[in-house]
Amino acid sequence: MSNRKFLTSMIGSWPRTKEVQRAMRDKKVGRITEEQFQEIADKAILQIVKWQEEAGLDYVSDGEQRRDNYISFVAEHLHNVRMLSVAQLLDYVEDKASFEEILGTLDVPAYSMTNPAATGKISRKKPLALNDYLFLKKHTDKSIKVTLPGPYLLTRSMWVEGLSKEYYPTKEDLAVDIIRVLREELEDLIHAGADFVQFDEPVLTEVVFTKKNANRTFMCGALAAKADAKEEIAFALGLMNQVVEGMTERGTKIGVHVCRGNWSTEEDVLLRGPYDPLVPYLANVKVNQLVLEYSTPRAGEIDVIKEFAGKELGFGVINPRTDEIEPVEEVVRRVQEVREIIGDELIFLNPDCGFGTFAQRPMNSDEVAFEKLKTMAEAARVLREMV
Repeated sequence: MSNRKFLTSMIGSWPRTKEVQRAMRDKKVGRITEEQFQEIADKAILQIVKWQEEAGLDYVSDGEQRRDNYISFVAEHLHNVRMLSVAQLLDYVEDKASFEEILGTLDVPAYSMTNPAATGKISRKKPLALNDYLFLKKHTDKSIKVTLPGPYLLTRSMWVEGLSKEYYPTKEDLAVDIIRVLREELEDLIHAGADFVQFDEPVLTEVVFTKKNANRTFMCGALAAKADAKEEIAFALGLMNQVVEGMTERGTKIGVHVCRGNWSTEEDVLLRGPYDPLVPYLANVKVNQLVLEYSTPRAGEIDVIKEFAGKELGFGVINPRTDEIEPVEEVVRRVQEVREIIGDELIFLNPDCGFGTFAQRPMNSDEVAFEKLKTMAEAARVLREMV
C-alpha cells in the first residue's frame, strides 16, 4: 500500500447474486456439497473484486459472499454453536410481546434474520476468515480488507440464557472464549499478511441510542445487555482491547466499524444520534482506525472526531441504502469539513455500511453499488490533487 492520502475501501459486504443465494439454500439442505458452494462463491467473488478494481478502490474485500450475514456465518466455523432465526429466539425471550413489537416497528421479518447461539463450550472448528483472505490474495494485487464480527457483538448475540447458561453462567464467561477465538483468528490473518482487519460492532449504537426496551437489540438476539449504557460501553471496550492487545504494531491495520443498522432502506426506522455518547469507547479503543457512518444527518455533527485521540477515521461518505449516486463535489465538500479537524493522513473514505449486509435483504444493486464506489474513488482523486 502506498502512502497516498484519502485511501478508499468498501465496508465489506456486496449484494449476493441469485446463484449465490440459491447455493446457500442448497448447501444448507444438502442439495449441493460444500465444495460446490465454494466454486459458486469463488466465481461471484472474482467479479466483485473486478468491480472494485475498476472503480478504483485502494482496499478490496470479497464482498462477504460466503456469509449469509455479517455475524451468523460464525456458526458453521465454531464448535457448539446453533443457528436460530429471530422467530425461533422468541422461545427464549421472557417479554415476547415487547420483542415482537420491536421487530414490527423495525421492518424486519422474524424469519429473515439469523443469530448464532452458544450451546456448549466454543472453539474454532475452522478459521472464520483466513481461507477467504488467502483465496482473495491469489486473485488481486490490491490491498485487502478482511471483516470480522467484534467481540461485543458476538458476546451479546451468542449468549442466550436458555441455551448457554449451563456452559457459560454469564455473558462475561462466554466473552473469555470469544476473545480467545478472535485472537487466534487475528494472529493467523496477521501472519498471512492481511492488510486491514475490520471488526464490526454495530450494537454499540443500540446501547446508547435505544431507549425503550434497552435490553433488546435490532441486530440479533442480544438478550444479555445490562440496563446501564456506561457499564456496557466499558465492557465492550475491555473486550476489544483484549482482542487486539499486542497486535496493532505488526503491519496489519486494525479498525472498528460502528454503524447504526443496515437492515432497511427506510431511514426513519434506523438508529440516529451523534457519536458523542460513545467517546469513552472510541477514544480509548486500541485500534488504528475508527470506521464510522457520516453520509446522513442521522450521524450528528462531525466535530466529535476531535475526541478520538488521533486515530485514523474511516469516513462514511456514501449511503449504501439509496439509489442516488452522490455527486463527486458533494463527497469532496464533506471531506473538506473533516480536513479542518484532523490531518489528511488520518482520513480514509468508505460507504457508511455494506451493500449487502444480509444475503436475503441487500441494500442495493450491483450497478448502483459500482457507480457509488466510482464516485468515492473519483472524489479521493480530486482531494489528492488539492493537497
